[in-house]
Amino acid sequence: MQKPTWSRRDVLKASSAVAAAGVLVTPAKVLAAAPPASSITPQLIEAAKKEGKVIYYTSIDLPIAERIGKAFEAKFPGVSVRVERSGAERVFQRIGQEYSSRIHAVDVVNSSDAAHFIVWKREGILEAFVPEDVAKFYKDEHKDPDGQHAAFRVNLSLIGYNTKLVKAEDVPKSFADLLDPKWAGKIVKAHPGYSGTIMTATQQMARDIGWDYFEKLAKQRVMQVQSASDPPKKLDLGERAVMADGNEYNLLQIKEKKGPVEIVYPVEGTPLVVGPNAIFKQAPNPNAARLFQLFCFTGECQQLVVDVGKLRSMHPQIKETDGRRPFGTFKTMKEDAAAVEKEGEAIKARYSKLFGV
Repeated sequence: MQKPTWSRRDVLKASSAVAAAGVLVTPAKVLAAAPPASSITPQLIEAAKKEGKVIYYTSIDLPIAERIGKAFEAKFPGVSVRVERSGAERVFQRIGQEYSSRIHAVDVVNSSDAAHFIVWKREGILEAFVPEDVAKFYKDEHKDPDGQHAAFRVNLSLIGYNTKLVKAEDVPKSFADLLDPKWAGKIVKAHPGYSGTIMTATQQMARDIGWDYFEKLAKQRVMQVQSASDPPKKLDLGERAVMADGNEYNLLQIKEKKGPVEIVYPVEGTPLVVGPNAIFKQAPNPNAARLFQLFCFTGECQQLVVDVGKLRSMHPQIKETDGRRPFGTFKTMKEDAAAVEKEGEAIKARYSKLFGV
């Protein structure tokens, strides 16, 4: 049986119901400035150990999320991490459903759709909590002014291809190149209704190069998958020659294992996707949640995200170690979380109609 799908509008209704049930919902506009920065202390560690666990809802690829969890557990014995991984849009729906039923199961959340944090903040269900590293090192544009979330990781959605199936002279250089008839039946693409990365990328591409592009791409007999992690895997398996979108970090992981894939940063610009972290006010394990949030923004964890996860970090002390192209050497599109929050439902509807999914 298919699970019901919740839209942003549904979540807003649900959170209004929570407010009516007696849970305080504070509009973002009346919030004060961010609270003082917090650091890891012996007292917090002991309090977290008494709770014994932290529940982490995330849209990061499962092996990376679990590696982060294991690193945390090794550093803080006695506190386990339960990773609940799904596509960003499913994470958003799940939290909406849980909160509408007064179920507070999640401690810390990460989503590749930054628009989700606009909704959660507006409904007053996020805790204002500023990790020390965020306060010290992060630029203002990478953290919430009220201290409710910050950019835990950054991803790129781009073009990739299988080096065994695509000749050097045929490598696409742009999104426009994918409209060539020679790619019909050879392209794989993820879905904005499941993936926050693809939702964000679709909004940027529709804004910058137009819906006409998607209308033409839909005629290319595209293999439609769900997660932004799926297209790189289809390339690796040789099931498709080219991906029209998907995670840079998965391609880098495959390349590290000598897989037959290569990356293209399209000339029109590469969609840039910021994935924040936040704590919920009703977190069942509040001290463990704070400890985990603090750990996530340390140089140690951020370097792990880059080295092992192949994601990108906004922490200025982190070093790129795998030879990937650094920011500034290719054009990126500009993220607009507010526009995604406003246009998300229309994007999903229009996309599904075009691609028949």
